[in-house]
Amino acid sequence: MLKIGLTGGVGAGKSRLLTFIHEKYDAYVIQADKVGHILMEPGNACYDQVTALFGPEIIKEDKTLDRRMISDVVFAEAEKLQQLNAIIHPAVKQYIRDALDREEAAGRSIAIVEAALLLDDNYQDFLDEVWYVYTDEQVRIQRLMRDRGYSGEKARSIMAAQKPDSWFRSHADFVIDNSGSPEEAEKQIMERLTEYEVL
Repeated sequence: MLKIGLTGGVGAGKSRLLTFIHEKYDAYVIQADKVGHILMEPGNACYDQVTALFGPEIIKEDKTLDRRMISDVVFAEAEKLQQLNAIIHPAVKQYIRDALDREEAAGRSIAIVEAALLLDDNYQDFLDEVWYVYTDEQVRIQRLMRDRGYSGEKARSIMAAQKPDSWFRSHADFVIDNSGSPEEAEKQIMERLTEYEVL
């Protein structure tokens, strides 16, 4: 099974490309953010540890964790963010590795792992390739304002906190330029996968 890691800055348009690859190639797609949310649900791997870290006040009436409250706390306290990441990140990584093993055993030919911290957390150690989705900064700002309702200032501040384009490029096996039309980005993906004879 071909295992590809997909990463890139906020507003790069990764989600739409994941949908395209899933639909065209029947690829298994797994996103680290969504796995993190699953693992924090009641009864799952990180629920008790996260509750212990933040206290019972983060538990809502339906027993789920108040992610907005957690977000507010870690935004204000860098140490709490580090502690949260130490709980979540290893568990997410293991969940993804187990899922990839299951899909490979089931005969799937291609899998895509999407994670913002793909390279920081060394996912490349168990992936065949890392793809970086590059998108022009102004296009990203416009997308974040349109799709997420961010102000231009908020979009720029989030982008400024992320790694620069040059860092992603230096760690990637393949760069998708997603600044133009969807069809242009899709063509780049199809050409790359043709090299692997993924039909």
